[in-house]
Amino acid sequence: MTDQQITFKARQIRREALNMIHHSTGGHPGGALSIADILAELYFRELRVDPAVPRWSERDRFILSKGHGCAALYAALGLKGYFDTSEFTRFRRLDGLLQGHPSVSIPGIDAPSGSLGMGLSQGLGMALGGRFAKRDFRSYVVLGDGDMQEGNTWEAIMAGGHHRVASLCAILDANGLQADGQVVDIMDYGPLAAKIEAFRWQVCEIDGHDINSIAQALEKARNCCDRPTFIVARTVKGKGVSFMENQPQWHGTVQISADVLERALSEIAA
Repeated sequence: MTDQQITFKARQIRREALNMIHHSTGGHPGGALSIADILAELYFRELRVDPAVPRWSERDRFILSKGHGCAALYAALGLKGYFDTSEFTRFRRLDGLLQGHPSVSIPGIDAPSGSLGMGLSQGLGMALGGRFAKRDFRSYVVLGDGDMQEGNTWEAIMAGGHHRVASLCAILDANGLQADGQVVDIMDYGPLAAKIEAFRWQVCEIDGHDINSIAQALEKARNCCDRPTFIVARTVKGKGVSFMENQPQWHGTVQISADVLERALSEIAA
């Protein structure tokens, strides 16, 4: 796909994620909107996957460590063909497939997530498993700012660098906001790049909404053979909807009324 086509997919992901939350009792729109471009690039150009065979042993693995942003992940999976998109209207409902946090019962989900700090360790384990089994799949993990405030994440960073797991790629959705306000006020984890590099990772810092920059960083990760890669993607919480951008109240869990949905979708050209 071209950059323009990936950008179109990202807009679709944003629209479907907002529709999902509208049809539900709530959700996390801010963090779903901030990762839409990253997920579009991963699922429609980068990942080696086959929706017709979700458990294909040679597939690339993907983990959304910030599981509360799952509306965007489900949108990507549905648009990719893992399940019927009619499931979007049953998000977070007892009669639906799509739970409030990712579950391995959902086609395309490789690991459960929700408790922050778990995803990178899971991804590291999958990558090491692939190394021992002599398989060439790659493991990708999307983290949120909250993940970087958890000790388990830093243990995985230490272990991944020590074992030089080059098939592991972490992507941080660094939107700078969490439920209670700005990350720098709650628990600042910066300066980040120098810290990650000290643990023997390759680090890339990019605009997380620039499709070409995302693609180049992922290519750089693929071409690195002696260490894992950590991509710091600077993003905007609520990206694409002006009244949601950089507003902590849209973190979640919130309902989206019909009026709010109409206003939001009008700003995201399909």
